[in-house]
Amino acid sequence: MDFTTLGNKISEPYVFKGSQRNPFLAPRGVFVAKDMLFVSDTGRNRVFIWHQIPNDTHQEPDVILGQETIDDTGRNAKTNVSPSTLQYPSGVWSDGYKLIIADAWNHRVLIWHTMPTSNAQPADVVLGQPDFESNQPNVHGQSADPDANTLNWPYGVYSDGTHLWIADTGNRRVLFYNKIPDSAFAKADKVIGKPNFTTRDYEHTDPIWPYSIKINDKGNLVIADTQFYRTLIWKNKDDAFTKKADIIIGQDSFEASGQNQFRLAPEANTMNWTYDACFYKDGILVNDTGNSRVLGFDKLPLKNNAPADWLIGRPDFNTSSEFSGNLTGTQSAIYWPFSITTFKDQLFLADTGNHRLVIGKFLD
Repeated sequence: MDFTTLGNKISEPYVFKGSQRNPFLAPRGVFVAKDMLFVSDTGRNRVFIWHQIPNDTHQEPDVILGQETIDDTGRNAKTNVSPSTLQYPSGVWSDGYKLIIADAWNHRVLIWHTMPTSNAQPADVVLGQPDFESNQPNVHGQSADPDANTLNWPYGVYSDGTHLWIADTGNRRVLFYNKIPDSAFAKADKVIGKPNFTTRDYEHTDPIWPYSIKINDKGNLVIADTQFYRTLIWKNKDDAFTKKADIIIGQDSFEASGQNQFRLAPEANTMNWTYDACFYKDGILVNDTGNSRVLGFDKLPLKNNAPADWLIGRPDFNTSSEFSGNLTGTQSAIYWPFSITTFKDQLFLADTGNHRLVIGKFLD
């Protein structure tokens, strides 16, 4: 990789590809807690845990979830869905003690109330399904209406250690639980993006295709709203249940929905398929996935359609995913980054299109 493409905000960068024997395939989720690294190796239907952050290109995982061995990769471990299997895992969250995984194509969220210590360890709790052996969207299939305890393609999860938020992407909503459930098929307590739990219709002022959700210690809430090429921010997380977002990144109003705002090339204020965002210090980082870049804001924007202050992954704001460095392949720079997280002064970026993570330190 040409690390100069990361820009001047990142130092000591390196690439991490997971197991040397059977490396990542399209990893879509990354999270760090208590110096532990968690990666959803989505294309191989497994989640890896490293007890310490790796510092080289390859390192064998300490624990594999969804599969028995490093060589196993099939959907639901090439068997029936169970508390030990995964199918297209995406968002992952942990505090170093509990672990929560969005098992997207099984239309469920899995919870381990104590940190897994063995490969294919079964989850303790399933949400979105009445039992561990079921995996239909909204329990009864795509035509079924949602409810407070059903899920349809849940791609994102987030917790503050007490409460739980699930980006129930296929139902175009975010579910909120007052506490992390300890029983299967638990009902959510509140919903973001819908007037009630059974509504399927959506309004353009609500999250249209919420892919991830994050909250910082100030109570700000951000949702990556993929389908309308925008990121939504609420200054107070509790307002999201009853009010539209305070700030839009990527569009100038709720009525706008243009890919790069219908321009031929991206700019500092446009977006293309955004899949994640991450608060960092007083600002925010936004994965502008379709443009293969990360937009950096030193402070939370105060108005809609604000331009980013800096970027990671491209030489300037007007260069998209396809540029001269990609003529012989995409690996010289990040390509379709899906997930982003920070830990202390480090950046962890799921460089999904290149089947790797990019890790580095922030220069302040």
